[in-house]
Amino acid sequence: MFDNSFINRVLHKSLWLLLLPACVLWAAFAALSRPVLVPDTRAGNSEFTTEWQGQPLRPLALSEVEERFARRFPGTLSRLTNGTQVLVLRSVDRPTRMLHPATDCYQGLGYRIAAQQLERDADQRLWRCFEATRGGQRLRVCERIADAGGQGFTDTSAWYWAAVLGQSRGPWQALTVASPL
Repeated sequence: MFDNSFINRVLHKSLWLLLLPACVLWAAFAALSRPVLVPDTRAGNSEFTTEWQGQPLRPLALSEVEERFARRFPGTLSRLTNGTQVLVLRSVDRPTRMLHPATDCYQGLGYRIAAQQLERDADQRLWRCFEATRGGQRLRVCERIADAGGQGFTDTSAWYWAAVLGQSRGPWQALTVASPL
């Protein structure tokens, strides 16, 4: 009635129909049960933490614009908060021009940018900081990029060329922190 090739095709497709939902469920469970990880970007430290400045972090939903960007981004994009500050974490596996300065993002969202300067934090890490103003909202935004060896960058163009020329190795973590003023 049925030849062996027909039976083999039916069994093969049935197996895939059973395995595919199992894989999807497994991936969803793994993603939901995993803690949100943010790099501790102190020089030479590649460990991850679930807190920022002593406060626990919780994930925030990406905006529609961020989701659209994340779909094309060659890495990962996360938005987190400690209740006061908003952290945007971008992890990048290869050099890309899609990793651009936070000033570009804020200007694109209608913020006015002022008071750009380099600052050192308590751990002597260098950050590029600026003030962003839109309507009645004022933010202090600071950003930096760290490579796998702990080398830091405050300029995305300098990071890009160092990565392309092999002077910096990934993966890289770009961290942007926005605090209300």
